[in-house]
This record gives sequence, structure tokens and C-alpha cells, in this order.
Amino acid sequence: MKTTTLVSAGVIAGALIAVGAYQLGARHQTTALESNLPASAPASTTKIDPQTGRPVLYWHDPMAPGTKFDKPGKSPFMDMQLVPVFADEATDSGGVKVNAGVAQNLGIRTALVRKADLSSSLDAVGVVAQNERATEVVQSRVTGYIEKLHVRAVLDPVAKGQALVTIYAPDWAAALEEYLGVRRAQAGAGLVDASRARLKLLSIPDDVVARSEKSGVAQTRFTLNSPISGVVAELGVRDGAMVSPGMMMFRIVNLSTVWVMADVPEALASQVRTGSAAEVHVAGVGDAFTGKLSAILPDVDPATRTLKARIELRNPGLVLKPGMFVRVMLKQASAAQTLVIPQEAVIATGKRTVVIVAGEGGQYRPVDVQLGRESGGDVEVKSGLTEGQKIVSSGQFMLDSEASLKSGLGRLEAGSGNAVAPVTYAAVGQIKSIDEGEVRISHGPIAALKWGAMTMPFKNPGNALTKDLKVGSKVQFEFFQQGDDYVLQSMKPVATGGQP
Repeated sequence: MKTTTLVSAGVIAGALIAVGAYQLGARHQTTALESNLPASAPASTTKIDPQTGRPVLYWHDPMAPGTKFDKPGKSPFMDMQLVPVFADEATDSGGVKVNAGVAQNLGIRTALVRKADLSSSLDAVGVVAQNERATEVVQSRVTGYIEKLHVRAVLDPVAKGQALVTIYAPDWAAALEEYLGVRRAQAGAGLVDASRARLKLLSIPDDVVARSEKSGVAQTRFTLNSPISGVVAELGVRDGAMVSPGMMMFRIVNLSTVWVMADVPEALASQVRTGSAAEVHVAGVGDAFTGKLSAILPDVDPATRTLKARIELRNPGLVLKPGMFVRVMLKQASAAQTLVIPQEAVIATGKRTVVIVAGEGGQYRPVDVQLGRESGGDVEVKSGLTEGQKIVSSGQFMLDSEASLKSGLGRLEAGSGNAVAPVTYAAVGQIKSIDEGEVRISHGPIAALKWGAMTMPFKNPGNALTKDLKVGSKVQFEFFQQGDDYVLQSMKPVATGGQP
């Protein structure tokens, strides 16, 4: 019994010693790790990378980027060396350095951000319409009958003073006979003037009265003439028809000037103003017609969500016919100079509008910009750039996504001596098969990738597999991800007996 008690006491004491030793060792390891961490103050940029000689802000493990170290060494998290974060890269986030030779091979061209008078233009479609201000209506002022119709069809051309219609008005006979009788009886100037005034109230034309005075017989037939030159847009009577006062018989339009009604989307209404210059192009007609925007009608078509812009044009030779479809270009001069860049320099990602700015020493960086009006090959820059900056106008097709702007740009530095190395991962495993360009390895868990133990293929670029490695060899290998593939970077044998 006493022996059993002594043994138990010895076991407990040994366990306490082991726990204390483990805690002491862990505390010592933590102290050693913390000695490599930077102070709470920002890291000094005077640290120099021993390999490149470039100033370094700090070192970190790409697999655990949240932890920063103030000197190079091996990562406590992964079996790899810490990676430096250079000062010039940190201050130019998202940028890249491309040497002159690579830039030339890529066809990179630059342009200057400049100030210019930007005249905005807007293309629209329109229809030629009659000029309503050059329209005259011929009405009847008496009850009568159409005795002869001189113009018999719609759209017939007429000249000013040309006879349109002859009307028989029997209601005029009594008034004219009374007037002629007063004149013959010489009843006095007062009665003659009163009778003449009655004729005016009946809307009897002066020429009818004059003919009646000359012939001594009441003239009940008269002819209406065209007040302007143009075409008959509407014809409201026929031979033998009865007319009444106020009845519209003819509508005549002068086509020496016409209107063009252009459809402007309501979203672009703020870009057009009355007085703006306009060019009208007609299919099949060589020269463009020029005019000015005379009015913007205060109405929006609910079906097309467009408003009407009215342009008045001269129509020499009556080339423009009502109903013609035309293409309209509205031009609005800029009130002041504004910053402009070539449209080809803009990268539209859908969520962002980006321009690549070229700096000194082959540095390129993306800048978000806000754009405005377009004119020709230029576009207005409202924010993001300043006058005199250099921007990439050709060759930025490689930067057509946010991923290429933030990470893929680094690969352009190849050949400049500052290439960004891909993130590598280390593991231990056993070679299961070797094929041309591919090695199949059974490996243990890889925490950085959250992988469990598995057997998978790795691409073999040709220099990772040495002659002394074969199927069944235990290896320690490093690899990196390239697209959807995993590529071997290096392999070396490990002592037998280790488990993959």
C-alpha cells in the first residue's frame, strides 16, 4: 500500500514538471517570436532589403499577411522565407513598373491630359414637317355654291394670286341691287355710304362691288385667289358643293422653309438648348442642311420617352419634303475650357471608369475618373486627373478588369528586374506516378490552402524533377498556383521513414 502511494506521488510530480516545462518553452517561443515583431510605432522605411537594396517597410508571410515583421527571416507559420513589402510599392498601391523595352513591345502609347473647348454633340433622328407659321387658310365668308373649282387635288402647287375657286352667292344680289339703286337715285352721300357699309358687313369683296358699279348689274359670282405660293395641304370642297361662312376650303403651305422635328431622349434633354447649331443629313442628298434649334417642345412622348426639338431650315429647290426621315446632329459650344482625354484611354469595367496614369521611371497606376460630355474622339474629365498628366492611350487592353489592375499588373514587370514572385506553398509527399509534364504526388494536409491529405497531379515545368527522384520517392516540394493548375517549383528527396 505504501509502495502504491509513492508511485502515484511520483507520477503526479512528473506530470507537474512536464506541464511546467511545456509552459516555459511555449513562453520562451512566444518571446522569441515577439522579438521579431515591429514596435507599435509605424515601421521605418529606412530598412534595406539585403538582396535588392530597396527600402522596405516590413516583411510578412503572404499566407498570414496581417502579421508584420521588422527583419527578414523564416516564417513561423509556413516553411518559407518572409517576403519584403517595399516602400515604393506600398505608396503606389495597385501600380506597376514596366521598363522601356517591355513598354515598347507592348505597344504602350501615352497622351496628355489637356484643356480644350469641348463642343458637345448629340445625334438624333427626325422627320421633316410643314412650317406651320408659313400656312394660310382660305375660308368662305358667305353662303353660296361652288360654281367652278380651279385647283382640284391635294398637294397641287399654287402661286400667289392664282385663282382657286369661283363661288355663286345669291344672298348678295338683294344687297347689291339696293346699293346700285341708291347710287342711281342720287339719294345723297349719307344713304350711299350706309348702303356701302352694309355690303362690307356681308363680306362682299371690293372687286365684286367695283364690277357691279361698272356694269350696273349686281355681280353674284366671285373668285377667291391664293394668298401665298405653296402647295394645297388640305382641300375641303368639290364642284357644286354648298359653302357657309367660316367653312375651310383650302389650306396652303409655303415649303420654302420647313421644320425638322428631332426626337431627343429625355435623359439627354439637358444637353440641348435653343439656339444650338444643327446639321441635318438626308439620305441621297450630298450636302448637309444647316440651321438652328428654334424650340424644344414642352412635352414628352409617353411611348418613346423622347421630346421634340424643332429646327427651322431653308428649303432651296424644295428638296426637303414633309415626311422625310433625316439624321440630325445638334452641336453645343462649350462656355469654357475643360479637361479632356482621348476616349480610347478609358477602361470601363461596368462598376468603375479607370484611366492608367504613366508616372516617372516606367511607373503605371490605375486612377478612377468621372467623365462628362463627349465630342469627337475626346471626352470630358470631371474628376480624377489634372492638366499635364500622362495617361496610357494604347496598350491598356491588358488592364480590362479590376483583377489585372490590382494583381495581374505585377506580372508586367518581367524583364525589369523587379518581377513579383508568385505565392509558393511547401509540403511533403510521395511520388505516385511520373508522366510527361506532370507528376502525381500523395501528400499530407496543407493548412495554408485548407487541404486535407490527398493524391493529386502537379504540373512539371521540367526543372523541378531531378534524376535521383522516381516513383515511390519521398520528397519535400514547393509549388504555386497558375490559373486552375498547380505548378512544381522545386523538389528534393527526404530521409526515408517519414510519413507523407
